[in-house]
Amino acid sequence: MGGSEKYSVGSPEELAETVRARVGPGGFSAFVPDAIEHRIAMERLGEIVADFEADNGPLTGQEVEAARAVLNHDRSPGP
Repeated sequence: MGGSEKYSVGSPEELAETVRARVGPGGFSAFVPDAIEHRIAMERLGEIVADFEADNGPLTGQEVEAARAVLNHDRSPGP
């Protein structure tokens, strides 16, 4: 990523406090762009799944579990 830009965003106080409790002092500013990147990645993943299912039908339970294993970095072969 390139440089950074400052933005002012609002957040429910309870959510902001939960983040602060998890990341500690000074971590809030780093947490926000990470959270945004994660949200965008999850939306893109949803689009990929929707496209796949439109062409191939619903994913099977085995396919979902295999995808979970990859996302959890468990690349061991399945049954």
